[in-house]
Amino acid sequence: MADDLDPERNRFSRRIGRAARVGANMAGAGAAFGANRLLGGDEQTGRNAKALRAALGGLKGPLMKAAQMFATVPDLLPPEFAAELAELQSNAPAMGRPFVRRRMAAELGPDWASKFQAFDLDAAHAASLGQVHRAAGLDGRALAVKLQYPEMQSAVESDLGQLRTLIGLFKRMDQSIDPSEAIVEISDRLREELDYRREARAMRLYADFFAGDPHIVTPEPVEALSTTRLLTMTWLDGRGLLSFRAAPIGVRNRIAALLFEAWWSPMTHIGVIHGDPHLGNYTLTEDGERLNLLDFGCIRIFPPKFVAGVVRLYRALANDDRAEQIAAYRTWGFDRLSDGLVDALNVWARFIYGPLLDDRVRTVADGVAPGEYGRREAFRVRQALKDNGPVVIPREFVFMDRAAVGLGAAFLHLGAEHNWRKLFEASLEGFSEGALAARQAEALAAAGLSCPPHPPFPSPQNRFSHEPKGDAVSDDVIGA
Repeated sequence: MADDLDPERNRFSRRIGRAARVGANMAGAGAAFGANRLLGGDEQTGRNAKALRAALGGLKGPLMKAAQMFATVPDLLPPEFAAELAELQSNAPAMGRPFVRRRMAAELGPDWASKFQAFDLDAAHAASLGQVHRAAGLDGRALAVKLQYPEMQSAVESDLGQLRTLIGLFKRMDQSIDPSEAIVEISDRLREELDYRREARAMRLYADFFAGDPHIVTPEPVEALSTTRLLTMTWLDGRGLLSFRAAPIGVRNRIAALLFEAWWSPMTHIGVIHGDPHLGNYTLTEDGERLNLLDFGCIRIFPPKFVAGVVRLYRALANDDRAEQIAAYRTWGFDRLSDGLVDALNVWARFIYGPLLDDRVRTVADGVAPGEYGRREAFRVRQALKDNGPVVIPREFVFMDRAAVGLGAAFLHLGAEHNWRKLFEASLEGFSEGALAARQAEALAAAGLSCPPHPPFPSPQNRFSHEPKGDAVSDDVIGA
C-alpha cells in the first residue's frame, strides 16, 4: 500500500513524542547515577545498574531490545549492568484483533482476508518488534504471518539517539572498554530487523545454503503475502529445544551437532551468522531428527577478511603462536599491541575458542550455568584492561560475541558433549579467504543481498587511547 495511506508509518511527530518519553527516563537514570556517585562506596556500580534497569523497565520495543543485546555480550558491560539488563523482559502485549485487522488491511489491502483460507487474529507468539499469527493459504499450506508492531520505525529512530546517551553513561562508569562502535553496529542491525523483505531474502540465503541437507530446514517465504512490515512464510511444526533436556544423551548430542552445523558452516563457507541464536529461534521435529531455523531478522554478513581473521586466530591459539596471534588481531584493525594488551585479548579469545581448541569429548563449560557463561572471563578481561586499555570493541565483534556465547549457552542447556574441535575442523575443510569471498558473492547475489558497507578500520589512534583516564565524557555523546 502507498506509504501516505499507512497510518503506522514513520511519523515525525510520533518520533518526537517517543524521544521525549525515552529521554525523560534516561534523564532520571542520569540523576540517579549522580546521586550514587556522591554516596560512593563499593556498591556504587550495583546501584547504578539498578537505576538503569528501573529507567528501561517500562519501555517496549527497540531500546529494550538493544539493552538486552548489550546484556548478552559478556565483555561489553560491567557484570552488575549485564545482570540487571538481562532481567529485562519485553513483555510487549500482543496487538488486539481490531488493530490486527487494520494493520493487515494497511499491508495487503481491504480484501486481505480473502487472500487466506484461514487467519487466526490472536497471536501465536509476541516478541520485541512484532508478533506471529497462524494462518492457512488458499492452497491449504500452513502459514506463519509475522506482523510488525505499530510505529516501530519512529521508535527505532528516536531510541537510537537515546542509545548514545546510554553509551555515555556506560563510559562514565567503566573506562576499560569503549562500546562506541557497538552502538553503530546495533543501530544497523535494528534497522535491518525492521525490513521484512530483507528478512525474506536472508531466509532464502539459508534455504539455498542448506538445500542439500534434509536435517536443517528453513521456512519458505510467500512473496505475494509479504511487505516490508509483513512477512508470510510456511509454518514449521516442531518442539522447543528445552523440551529435549531430559532426552537421552545421544539425542541431545545430535541436536547440538545440528546447531553447530547450522551456525558455523554458513560462517566458514559464506561469511554469514545467525546473530540471535537463542533457544526460541529453533525447533525440532518430534523425533529430534530435523532442526527448524525460524527467525532471520538478525543475520550478520561479514567481510571475508574478518572471517579469515577468525580462522587465523584459532590456528594461532592452537599452535601457541604469539606472532600469528598479533597478526590476527591486526587483521581486524588493532594496532599498538603491547604484550599486556595481547594477554588481555587472549583471555577472551581462549574462552570463545576454548571448546574448539580442546581435542577431546567435553561439555562446552563444565559446571557453569548458562546464564553465567563467559562472565568470569569477561571480569578478568576488564581487570586486565584497566592497566592495558581502554580498548574499543570492533563493531563486528558485537554479534560475533553475542552469537558465540548464545550458542554455547544452548549447548549447556542441552548438556551436550562433543569433540568440538573435530566439528569445527570439519567446517574448515578447504577454507581460504579467496574461496569464501567467491562463494559469498555468488550466494548473496542469488538471494538479492549484499555485504553491509564497511568503512575503513578505525585508525590506531581511535582504537586505543593512551590519554590520561578521567571522568569526563564528551558533550557530543552525553548531549545526544
